[in-house]
Amino acid sequence: MPAPHAVTDRAIDAIKQMIIDGELGPADRLPPEKELAVRIGVSRNSLREAVKALSVIRVLDVRQGDGTYVTSLAPSVLVESLGFILDLHQGSGEGQILEVRRLLEPTAVEQACPNLSEHDFDRLEQLMLDLSAHSSVEQQVQADIDFHHLITSRCPNVYLTSMLEGLASATARARVWRGLTEDAAVESTLAEHRRILDALKAGRADLARVHAAAHIGGVESWIQKGTTVD
Repeated sequence: MPAPHAVTDRAIDAIKQMIIDGELGPADRLPPEKELAVRIGVSRNSLREAVKALSVIRVLDVRQGDGTYVTSLAPSVLVESLGFILDLHQGSGEGQILEVRRLLEPTAVEQACPNLSEHDFDRLEQLMLDLSAHSSVEQQVQADIDFHHLITSRCPNVYLTSMLEGLASATARARVWRGLTEDAAVESTLAEHRRILDALKAGRADLARVHAAAHIGGVESWIQKGTTVD
């Protein structure tokens, strides 16, 4: 007799395959529970567990009294579960999260380069003006987040963009702590932002990628020195 989790996994795989095959699309309603359980060959309890698991990761939307629907499947919706997981590890995994961000964001910056407009460059310049030693640490961090978000939002890979949004918010706490404890943190950030922006303005996507990696690596190195964020 198969283990309960194996039966649930089979139900999950069956629903996933229905979506992949196009039988179920965004906003479509799933067949009635009894009918779908018979079709897949699982019990209704196992099907309920599968639906619950897929609703947690935002693939399905269970509407009480109405039925179960496929979500929009938009990247911003699907990566919300990533943001939730990162929130749970605030304070304990900033270094590893920054490592992931260092591996992904330079690619997004490189791909964003040809899609940035003059208006975008003007906004990035303004964000650099907003990032000053006279601002509160929270304001400085927000200006830093906005700077990175504007650039990565121009990356044509919407899945990558959505993932980076979650990673940026998850490392904000480390940035606040760095701003409070490290001398010249603002000056360093401004200099690093300037190098990224100048490379983007010059159309040097390859150079912007290098500067973005160095910028994120600086915060990562600071955490690895042994500084703890309590």
